[in-house]
Formats: sequence, structure tokens, C-alpha cells
Amino acid sequence: MVLHSICRTKPNFATNPFIEKYIFPGGYMPSIAEVLPAVESAGLLIKDIEILPIHYAHTLRAWRERFVARKAEAIALYDERFFRMWEFYLAVSETAFRHDRLFIMQLQLARHQDAVPYDRNYIAAREATLREFEAGRRPLEKVVF
Repeated sequence: MVLHSICRTKPNFATNPFIEKYIFPGGYMPSIAEVLPAVESAGLLIKDIEILPIHYAHTLRAWRERFVARKAEAIALYDERFFRMWEFYLAVSETAFRHDRLFIMQLQLARHQDAVPYDRNYIAAREATLREFEAGRRPLEKVVF
């Protein structure tokens, strides 16, 4: 399996009150140190860890730009307060990913040592195969995932 999560660099024990009340009630961003004991107690092996430190900041900026570009539609669906709240959330979240030690963590987990390849080369090979299929240069029956 792949566990994809927003994480912190250290345990926080609380969620920002604004986020808790308006955006993700009951949400919590763990640190890697908080996740690993559960992985180990489940008997899973960590096959790969990837940390994406700034990627989500770029994503949040793109979301905010698209959201602001459709401001009138958002207000028509909800209201001005909703629009301001979500624009604020997206801007603050982008800032947090740029400057407040938030990141995306991806853990590849398996029950057995040989369940997945030993390096990441297979990912690029599969992506190339998919691009060939999407471009019409490879028939579907030749695509292996």
C-alpha cells in the first residue's frame, strides 16, 4: 500500500483552531514518528519513503488562483463569507507548506520483502508505457501495470 499524508516535522498534539472549526473538524497532521509505530505494530515493512517538501505549496497556490478566478460562481453557490474563508485557508496553507515545516509524506508499505521492486526504476518504466498507450502507440493489451 501507499500511505499519502500531510505531515509535520514533530508531533503537534493540536490542530489549528480555525482549521478545526471551519475546514477539517477532527483532522490531525501527524509526524512521521507518530505514524511509524502503527506501521511496525501492523507487521508492515517500509519499502520506500518519499518526502515532498514544497510540492503541495505549489498545488495550494494553483487551487487558490483557480478558486479566485471563479469567485462569482463560488459566491453564487454559497456566499461571500464562504469565499473569504476558503481563500484565506488556501493562502495560509500554502504559506505553512513554504515556511512552517509541513510536507507530504508517502510511505510504500508491504507485508513481504519482495512484494515490490527494490528501486523506483519500475515507476518510470510504467509511466513511459502509459504515455505510449495514451498517445496511441501501444495497444491496451500490451499495457502491464
